[in-house]
Amino acid sequence: MDQQGSADAEPGVSRRPVSDAEARRANRGWWDTDADAYQQEHGAFLGDVDFVWCPEGLREADAGLLGPVAGTRILELGCGAAAAARWLRRAGAEVVATDLSAGMLRHAAAAAHRTGVRVPLVQADALALPFPAGIFDTVCTAFGAVPFVADSAALMREVYRVLRPGGRWVFSVTHPIRWIFLDDPGEGGLLAVHSYFDRRPYVEQDETGTARYVEQHRTLGDRIRELVGAGFVLRDLVEPEWPADHGEVWGQWSPLRGRLFPGTAIYLADKPAG
Repeated sequence: MDQQGSADAEPGVSRRPVSDAEARRANRGWWDTDADAYQQEHGAFLGDVDFVWCPEGLREADAGLLGPVAGTRILELGCGAAAAARWLRRAGAEVVATDLSAGMLRHAAAAAHRTGVRVPLVQADALALPFPAGIFDTVCTAFGAVPFVADSAALMREVYRVLRPGGRWVFSVTHPIRWIFLDDPGEGGLLAVHSYFDRRPYVEQDETGTARYVEQHRTLGDRIRELVGAGFVLRDLVEPEWPADHGEVWGQWSPLRGRLFPGTAIYLADKPAG
């Protein structure tokens, strides 16, 4: 999420509006192409059967943000290689994992074969989930789906639809305060250069101006209004602190920046039981 550049149609990056179709096309192509490199770089950190919420290293085994999972039906959106889904399955949940990218699901299938922990894998658009209403106890994602769709309010409504009354929706995204800084894990990333209120997405584009990667920015208030507008009740907003013994750098996440301001926001919301 490198937020430099102008809105000119030239190779590189820009901040400009994109349609849902353009964002979907760009990100499906990006993750299909980048899946191997992503897993090579981050696969060891994420594990084969583990649920890591964020680059800060917060694990579901320690945080318990989903509550007791044994015997529950869980949907993981934007599952990538589905390490979290396999961890949930091993913890006793009935899990389905979805992703828009066939390339990432290929890695999920390989990891299932490698570990012997298998969950159903479904290639699906998060804005049009192929499931009946009210069948899941929990929907979750760690940096999947939510930052990549133009109409994230519609995503919230779709998650609300497939949750049972009383169900839980938990998702992690880049903390919106990060959007005012450059994507630099060093001292260059400590200087605020962008407006927090500039909601134009970050776009990587080719020489024709065609988007190849799109990431969306929403303020904290935007995200809360999306949740409330869909019918959810916000229960908590977790901002993981950088652990003192965590020395790894993940893209723009680093110990230097993590000690000063948050890099991840995790939203916990419930669908009312009534």
